[in-house]
Amino acid sequence: MKEKIFDLEQRTFRFVQRVISFVNRLPKTIPNIEIGRQLVRSAGSVGANYLEASESLGKRDFVMRIRICRKEAKESRYWLRLAHVKRAEDKKEQAWLVQEATEFTKIFGSIIIKKSQT
Repeated sequence: MKEKIFDLEQRTFRFVQRVISFVNRLPKTIPNIEIGRQLVRSAGSVGANYLEASESLGKRDFVMRIRICRKEAKESRYWLRLAHVKRAEDKKEQAWLVQEATEFTKIFGSIIIKKSQT
C-alpha cells in the first residue's frame, strides 16, 4: 500500500488525480458516465476548496471553506460507492478512494471543531 501524504494540499491533489484515473477506467455505461461526472466534480471541489481555505480572509471564511471540503468529501464517497467496477484492481482502488474520502471527512470535521473552539 502506498504511503500516506500528510500535507493536505498535496493529499487532496493526489486524491483528485486518482479519482480522475479511476473514472477513466470505469466501464462506459450510462450510469457510470453520470456517476463519473459527479465524482470528478465533488473530488475536485475537495482540493479546490482546501486551497481557498488556505487563502481565506479570516476565521469564518476558513471554517466555511473547510465545511465545504467536508461536504464534498462525503459526496465523493457517495459517488465512489455507486460506481460499478468489474476488475479486481479497480475494486481495490475504489476501496482505497472511499477510505481516503472517509479520512478527509474526519480530518475536516476535526479542523472545524478545533477552529470553532478558538
